[in-house]
Amino acid sequence: MRIVVDGMGGDYSPYAVIEGCIQAIKEYNVDIVVTGPEELINKELDKYQYNKEKITIIDCKEIIENNEHPVMAIRRKKNSSIYKALELVKKGEADAVISAGSTGAFLAGATLIVGRIKGVNRPALAPIMPGKNGPFMVIDCGANAECKPKNLVQFGQMGEVYFENILKIKNPSVGLVNIGSEEEKGNELTKEAHKLLKECNFNFVGNVEPREIPTGNVNVVVCDGFVGNTILKTYEGVAANIFSTLKEEIMSSTRTKIGGIMLKPVFDKFKKDFDYKEYGGAAFLGVNGICIKAHGSSDAKALKNAIRQAISFHENNIINKIKVHIEKKLV
Repeated sequence: MRIVVDGMGGDYSPYAVIEGCIQAIKEYNVDIVVTGPEELINKELDKYQYNKEKITIIDCKEIIENNEHPVMAIRRKKNSSIYKALELVKKGEADAVISAGSTGAFLAGATLIVGRIKGVNRPALAPIMPGKNGPFMVIDCGANAECKPKNLVQFGQMGEVYFENILKIKNPSVGLVNIGSEEEKGNELTKEAHKLLKECNFNFVGNVEPREIPTGNVNVVVCDGFVGNTILKTYEGVAANIFSTLKEEIMSSTRTKIGGIMLKPVFDKFKKDFDYKEYGGAAFLGVNGICIKAHGSSDAKALKNAIRQAISFHENNIINKIKVHIEKKLV
């Protein structure tokens, strides 16, 4: 398998990206293409001992920044690291692309360059997130701020395929984010989407209130991108504040420090269970190629796990399974 990684994507590029690639080569024996300024990428690679045949560099002089207009940047900067990475997937010269860079540019490029799966109206960003009783997916998490009911139905269809095949949970439950569990609750979008989802041939469990999402009892949580992005960022903020507060309290006195030492195994497991780095990134479902969006603040571990996620996506033939699923259940 050959994976292309945007060498200049993310807050800690290129050093965290390169370190993650080196870890992935050693652990997964995968071939990697890194896009970015060749001199800069080579400078980072020189820090490591690795199989030189496993990494290829595509020299790119341009970089798309987070503050640039996504569509305009993709159209104007055709020598950028993300454009070249997506182009390799489009041409079939790479099996997957990973970027921790501008979400907007990556999503715009994935749609414009790689293209959509036939029958998919709107691709969606679908991260796997940690929950109390198991991981869950939120789809869409920011690709589509405004949606039609049929878009939400397709999100559910694609999410079901991905969740079942990647997390190996048979007949995963699908729920619709709403302000109440009752069928008549919500706005026109959620009311109509609820009607359509009920008619689908999958395990639709009805509306899911936001406070119930973190339990992980519903496997695939469907919503428009505005709501999903709000859920994602709220979840991240709450988790960060909990960890920060716990640390401050534990370090506040000798007694609490001793207690903290005794409870360290519990805290370590809790931190691992709720660490986004364990999941690597968010799959962009609905495009005709494997596109994984890593978190902007991804370190080497997160990048390595994003590569692992791309490998699993490829090995489970998710693209073709979504194609078959959409063809059977076109709305």
